[in-house]
Order: sequence, then C-alpha cells, then structure tokens
Amino acid sequence: MTLRIARSLDEVDAAQWNALAPDGAPLLRHEFLHALERSGCATRETGWEALHLLLHDAAGQLSGAMPLYLKSHSWGEFVFDFSWAEAYRRAGLRYYPRLVSAVPFTPATGPRLLARDAATRTALIEGARELLRACGASSLHVLFPGRPDREALGVAGLMPRLDIQYHWHNEGYASFEDFLAGMTAEKRKKIKRERRRVAEAGIHCRSLRGRELDDADLDAIYRLHDGTFARHGNAPYLNREFFGLLAQQLPDAMVVELALRDDETVACAVMLQGGDTLYGRYWGADADVHSLHFELCYYRGIEYCIRERVKRFEPGTQGEHKLLRGFMPTPVWSMHEIADPRFAAAIGSWLARERGARRRWLREAVRHLPFRRADIPARLPVDVRDCLAEED
Repeated sequence: MTLRIARSLDEVDAAQWNALAPDGAPLLRHEFLHALERSGCATRETGWEALHLLLHDAAGQLSGAMPLYLKSHSWGEFVFDFSWAEAYRRAGLRYYPRLVSAVPFTPATGPRLLARDAATRTALIEGARELLRACGASSLHVLFPGRPDREALGVAGLMPRLDIQYHWHNEGYASFEDFLAGMTAEKRKKIKRERRRVAEAGIHCRSLRGRELDDADLDAIYRLHDGTFARHGNAPYLNREFFGLLAQQLPDAMVVELALRDDETVACAVMLQGGDTLYGRYWGADADVHSLHFELCYYRGIEYCIRERVKRFEPGTQGEHKLLRGFMPTPVWSMHEIADPRFAAAIGSWLARERGARRRWLREAVRHLPFRRADIPARLPVDVRDCLAEED
C-alpha cells in the first residue's frame, strides 16, 4: 500500500471514498465533507486545513482513508481542550497547530478510520503519527470514533476521553402516544403541555426532504441559522452555499423541520438520516415561543423516527434536559496523542480522573430517566451498560 495526503476532497474519487464509508454514515460521505470544503466552511482560511490520509493498493484503488485536518484553533469540534491550550501557553509552548480527525462541526459518533481490514486501520494510525511528527503539530485528536476505531486507537496507545450525550432509541413504538405511555404520569403530562404551548402560539410544522426545499426555504434556513449565532455573539460556522450543496448532493438524507406562523418560517431544524440513525444537526429561530426548540429539535425528530421506523435519534451534544424527554445518557469518546511526554503524562492522569467522574454522572443520570423505575434497567442500551461496567 502507498500512503499520500489529499489537501482537498477534489483530489479524491467520490465513488472510491464512499465505498469505504458505511451506508449508515451520511456525515462521512464524500458529498457532505466536500460540501464543507467547497462552500468555504472548512478550509485553511477558517482553521480547517485538509490533510486527508489516503491508502492505495497495488492496483491504485483506495483501500483506506482518514478525514484529517491541521487545526489552528479548537472551535467547531465539541471536545473541549481549551484548558490544555492554556497550559501550553503558560509553559511557553505552542499548542496549535494540532492534527484532528473529525467531521467538522459535527459531534456524531462514526468511523474515522475508513478501512477494509485491521491492517489498513493500523496503517492509517501509523500514517497519522508520521504526519504528526513531520508537521510539528503538538498532538493528534480523533473525535467521536466508533467502537472498532476506538479500540484500535487504544491498542496503538492513544488516550481515551469520555463524554456523555443523550440519544433516543426506538423500541418499536406505534406512535408518539405509545412512546409517552412508558413514562411516569408527571413527565407524560409535561411533554404534552409543551407541545400544546407551541400549537397555541399559532405554530404549525412541516417536514421536508432536501429534494423538496426551494430557494426560499434554503434562504430561510440560513437566515435563521445565522441569526441564532449572531444573538449569541458568534459568527456562524456554515453559509448559505453549504445548505444549498447539502440539499443538492444529499437530497434524500437531508431532513428539515420547519416551524411556520402565518405562513412565515420562524424556526428550523436540519437533520440527516443515515441507515437506522437520524442525526440532529443545525437549529435556528427568530421567534421566542415557549418549548419551540423542544418541539422542533426533539419531538418532531422522535415522530419522524417512529413514522419512518428509524431506530436511533442523536439530536446533538450536551443538554441534560434531554433526559426528562426520554433520551438515554450515552457514552461518547475521543482519542488523544500528545507529542510532549510531560504534557502527555499530566493530561493522561487528568483524563483518568475525568472518566471516573463521567461514569459517576452516567450512573446518576440513569436515575433521572422519566420512565417507570422498574422498566429502566431493561431499556438501557448495550453501550451504556458496558460503560458502567468498565473500570480504568
């Protein structure tokens, strides 16, 4: 096999890349990652310099790939290491640039080592390490890897970091009411009241695929996305061109929930479906309506999964309030290699303490699920049970 670096996905055959990406991983598809680059959202100018690793076999076919970026900051990653950067600064050292394998602006677990076999996966890890040394970066970070990649990276010596997200699981519900029936009466009434408040505010919702969006819809989606970032004093990660490319390149995977009042779009939630999972991605609103965020980003997504028989709904990062709405606390991981051995030892020790604290929080979070107490153990997914059983 031969290893090379692609500085843009323009250099990579889309069909060969997609042949390595699992069918249920729309965020790893060439179309999604290329749209981020082509629109200018993830480029060297925005701090995401592409250094994608490619492995080719003797026939010149792509046998392995790793989305990889040289990062000049830590924004848009959702694995927060700003304290590590500050420690480097105080020591008179540079933390940036650093190598990051991730889907930009996307805290969703999935493959990061797109490989045909274990040998190719190992070769990609070693290629990333070689690049780490060659470019003088401080560290290598693999964000939200799936379990096979996480295990391979752990064997290679990268340090694991544990975090918690909140995911919804479809247990074969016939309707939203069927889902609510498993909750305690108090929590069931609370959710029904939140949904009524949205309706009483004169809001009605539409669910559209990417192929059904027109220019006016896409203009509204970007306007709401941009305005929501601006109200928090930030520039948006994404631009109008990206949303247009997403609708054009992944028309069946893109799912949009629009909230309208008097025929004017006042909020939106952009999601992507891949295989048996719905990924909640981008939210925007210019109307201050009680519970509208819960309706558009959570309840409408749950209804979509029930209707389309999708097994899992990942609405995004953080948010303990999702617990009370039926989302399971779920372990997610990142893997880290720090080039400086002194910082590697200190960060490794800190990560071990953090993992212990996160596992304690996971146990506590399970106690606050809104389902009837006797039903909770049987509802816990395998990854939750495994994490609770593990010890460092």
